[in-house]
Amino acid sequence: MAELQRVLVTCDLGADALERFARTSGFAVDVADIRDAGLLAERIPGYHALIVRSNVDVTAAVLAEGRELRIVGRAGIGVDNIDVEAATRRGIAVVNAPGGNVVTTAEHALALLMSLARRIPQASASMKAGQWEKKRFLGRELRGKTLGIIGVGRIGSAVAEMALALRLRVLAFDPYLANERAAQLGVEKAGLDRVLEAADFLTVHAPLTPETQGLLGAEALARVKPGVLVVNCARGGIVDEAALLGAIEAGRVAGAALDVFEVEPPPDHPLYHRDEVILTPHLGASTVEAQAKVAVEVAEAVVSYLASGVAPNAVNSPAVSPDAYRRLRPYLDLAERLGLFLTQAVDGPVETVRVTCRGAAAEQAPELVTSSVLVGLLQRVLSGRVNAVNAQAAALERGLRLTTSVASDVQDFADLVSVEVEGPGGGHVLEGTLFGRREPRLVRFDAYRLDAVPAGNLLLIYNDDVPGVIGNLGSCLGRHGVNISGLNNGRDEPGGRAITLVNIDGAAPAAALRDLAALPHILSVREVGL
Repeated sequence: MAELQRVLVTCDLGADALERFARTSGFAVDVADIRDAGLLAERIPGYHALIVRSNVDVTAAVLAEGRELRIVGRAGIGVDNIDVEAATRRGIAVVNAPGGNVVTTAEHALALLMSLARRIPQASASMKAGQWEKKRFLGRELRGKTLGIIGVGRIGSAVAEMALALRLRVLAFDPYLANERAAQLGVEKAGLDRVLEAADFLTVHAPLTPETQGLLGAEALARVKPGVLVVNCARGGIVDEAALLGAIEAGRVAGAALDVFEVEPPPDHPLYHRDEVILTPHLGASTVEAQAKVAVEVAEAVVSYLASGVAPNAVNSPAVSPDAYRRLRPYLDLAERLGLFLTQAVDGPVETVRVTCRGAAAEQAPELVTSSVLVGLLQRVLSGRVNAVNAQAAALERGLRLTTSVASDVQDFADLVSVEVEGPGGGHVLEGTLFGRREPRLVRFDAYRLDAVPAGNLLLIYNDDVPGVIGNLGSCLGRHGVNISGLNNGRDEPGGRAITLVNIDGAAPAAALRDLAALPHILSVREVGL
């Protein structure tokens, strides 16, 4: 990295995470305790990366001031305090640390469940008040009971593994849980209704989305097994607190443990004063080990992104591992060149873009390939930054219809990126591959087969397929002092129409383009810069 990368850390990130920057050349890190978005907006100009925990909101106004900002990192799993939509529009990557607090949060959920089942906090409070009430705090065993898990991502999966070790039967509800993954975990996949009706204990590990907002509301809680215990260590709002209070008062829910709340810190609420309810102040990720892990994880992501343009945990762009990115990089470069070629080679606006990937390398991240195509298509027509983060969002904002697919049918090339575009002026197809898996080649444009190098300056010439055309082209360019570095010709049929791609050293003078267009049998000439 030639440019010094400036990183602003607004929280206590820890020595291990800061050391990750120190051992990589080209980084300058400033640490400041910032808790106000207004102060952050004043401080952010000039920085390329920003790292926060939950200490400050990264608002649209903050992002607007960060004109050099390329990435925002959240040392934690949630990005609620970051305006991800505004960041995406500005081409700023947002990364989190989803792996660092998996074990910690899973352990906390089970600790709360055990505390509920054995009424440990209530018994401790009673003892501290000078009471000895053995009969009052009769508990329940976990072994042999049914645990219902709502949301089986990383944390939900970890809870399932721990619960099975405690000899609990596990029912799992997750619309995206594959049968193979359920079998691998050793859990029984079930619909939400069945989980609600059969579970002795319920634990929530889903993200807060419009679909999960109020998921455990009055209707759902009316269907639960009487005496159920409910644990929420995911996000406040998934469990409707008013409905939960009603279910406890009605005796249908025997108890609840909440680590997250609809509003944090929570205002006073009758639910929180119930003896059947255990509360902790969002401690799911609050262990020494987890805080250090998420800090290092986000530091690694920031270093990776600023060094290579890829971050494993990006939440607003296709994410791949650094190793996969290194393998994919030639394909992404090819894809961007395809988009850049098309935006200069076709007339009129593009309304539909279809990207098809063939081959093992491209199949690893077809969405990232599509984003690279769009970077090429849009970079000459948009004034702002266009990159893999915001390319698809920018395209959709402009009404483009996007399709990405992976094809396994056998073609002439083992690895191929195909881009089809359509607009008022008609449709076009451009295909590219890699020679030796490293060097990009254009192998098809519409009906014409090619073997052209998409690099530098090219002349795209349509001509009649008759003798003497290529010689005249060379002579004309020679008269204008334009050196040809490569030439490729394709035709639809002998004596029909042909396309000639000429690689030249440097840009062609306007007079050369005019003289070329005036040659016999030349139908059109345009210059393409790659």
